[in-house]
Amino acid sequence: MTAKIIDGNAAARAVREGCKKRADALKERGITPGLAVIIVGDNPASRAYVRNKVKACAEVGVHSEMHEFESGCSEAAVLEEIERLNRDPGIHGILIQLPLPGHFHPERITQAVDPEKDVDGFTWRNLGALVSGHALFEPCTPRAVMALIDEAGAAIEGSHAVVVGRSAIVGKPVALMLTARNATVTVCHTKTRDLGRVTRLADILVVAAGRPELITGDMVKPGAVVLDVGINRVPGRGLVGDVHFASVRDVAAAITPVPGGVGPTTIAMLVANTVLAAERQAARTADQDARRGSALAGS
Repeated sequence: MTAKIIDGNAAARAVREGCKKRADALKERGITPGLAVIIVGDNPASRAYVRNKVKACAEVGVHSEMHEFESGCSEAAVLEEIERLNRDPGIHGILIQLPLPGHFHPERITQAVDPEKDVDGFTWRNLGALVSGHALFEPCTPRAVMALIDEAGAAIEGSHAVVVGRSAIVGKPVALMLTARNATVTVCHTKTRDLGRVTRLADILVVAAGRPELITGDMVKPGAVVLDVGINRVPGRGLVGDVHFASVRDVAAAITPVPGGVGPTTIAMLVANTVLAAERQAARTADQDARRGSALAGS
């Protein structure tokens, strides 16, 4: 068996095409969706990610702007900028590019973002609401994973899904989203005893552990659909995932590559969440205008 390659670039293009139509409709109403990205320091990988996000926004017609801070800046300076952006009606989404310098408290920064502009889905309000299925924004990477599972044609309902990784950014949210789609979900991690015994049970295997090539072919059930969220830079080899692609490809029915899998789809979902934020703000404004009109008519 040779696995089908799940093309994240193609999936991302489809998402962006839909976003462009929605952004164009907003522009007809005088609204341009706007994304602000805050980046602290000069991490080359972070800057590459931000460039890709800015490019994706430009393709769709979403306004984007970068707010750059030196690595030695204070938390207070960044928090002040976040508060200003929270009040800016032309900015509908705010993204904090991680990682932050060591002297920062990441949660203090990410939680300062207005949940209505939290297009990354990282605030506790959004993560907590995800438990009940009422998050304002689903986190971008888990949303990308779900889209690529659908792209592979996998039946989520009734399947056994195994998630390797328990972060609040990927592992836990994607487990909740799979559960909402009626999968039976097992969450495990690098400390799980006999990890391969668990992963071999998976019809759908999502790997987000942050360990290069942790999952090998002998740890995968024949015919499984495998989503590799990992991005690891290995000296002399470049980027590799959390899955050993060559061995798993011979076992799985479908697999995402690294690069070209979950990554580009994640960026497309960020754009989609930004457009959604703009649509929600437009709807709130229209509702407020209608209420004012009714009040004036009744006076």
